[in-house]
Amino acid sequence: MTSERRRKRMTAKATSSSTWDQDVLQAEGPVLVDFWAEWCGPCRMVSPVLDQIQSEHPDKITVLKLNVDENPDLAMKYQITSIPAMKVFSGGEVETTIIGAKPKFALEKDLAAYLG
Repeated sequence: MTSERRRKRMTAKATSSSTWDQDVLQAEGPVLVDFWAEWCGPCRMVSPVLDQIQSEHPDKITVLKLNVDENPDLAMKYQITSIPAMKVFSGGEVETTIIGAKPKFALEKDLAAYLG
């Protein structure tokens, strides 16, 4: 698959230190942040699953990706010690933490409170 096709399929957008407050802390509704890195195999496995969840529930949850290598300040602030790590923020606060790659049904179960 070409990188152009992969980009078109990806629905989760990237966030960074410079956009964090607006994208995550001031967002309306729940925001799932996927803390990941390019070199992380399990991160690459969970990414398309999160894209699917975002595209199937766009009005219920926002999925954002944060590259921990490019944003070490946020990785340290939120105590990310292993990746993939996903945190759901609501009202600027962490409500749920999910560690590790999981199949779609398991992630949907973990996110059931937000997906309704």
